[in-house]
Amino acid sequence: MAVTESPADVNPDSFRRMDESTAEQWAVIGRTTSENQGRVAERMIVLLESLAEISDGFITDQLTHCLQTATMAERAGADEEMIFGALMHDVGKAISVPNHGQISAEMIKPYVRDDVYQAIRNHQDFQGRHYYHHFDVPTNLRDGFREESWYALCEEFTDDWDQQAFDPDYDTLPLDHFEPLIRKLTAAAKF
Repeated sequence: MAVTESPADVNPDSFRRMDESTAEQWAVIGRTTSENQGRVAERMIVLLESLAEISDGFITDQLTHCLQTATMAERAGADEEMIFGALMHDVGKAISVPNHGQISAEMIKPYVRDDVYQAIRNHQDFQGRHYYHHFDVPTNLRDGFREESWYALCEEFTDDWDQQAFDPDYDTLPLDHFEPLIRKLTAAAKF
């Protein structure tokens, strides 16, 4: 269900400058934004699908990796928000690899609790334990977060699911399995 705006959807009585706006105009914008919340799930799905084009030297493409990570999280009994985070954790790579964790985390932030957000935001430094030595980068960067309340969740995410999710023979659940979860969790933002 793609939501697109046509010229007829644009309010001709809307403002040209925010400092000249009225409460009535913002009421229209708020209502319209709420009515179009479904596009969030659609755009997230499109970004996930675009990861099928990115392998960057890995044996699996990044969509397969994300699906496999989410499958592992689900099979391990993770809750819905963590499964969603596992699914979306590398979607930022559709934009930029170096800061993909931060991009992915910001995208899911309105839909998950803080420990899931922090786990996704910081997963790269936790992941470093498994491969940073190949780049002469310290492998213990996660230790700087040891006192954080979300440390154990991020450690489980990276060690038990994310770093293991590059197996082309793994029984990975398809994207359509996760679409209802994406739609459910993005139906309304948490403020």
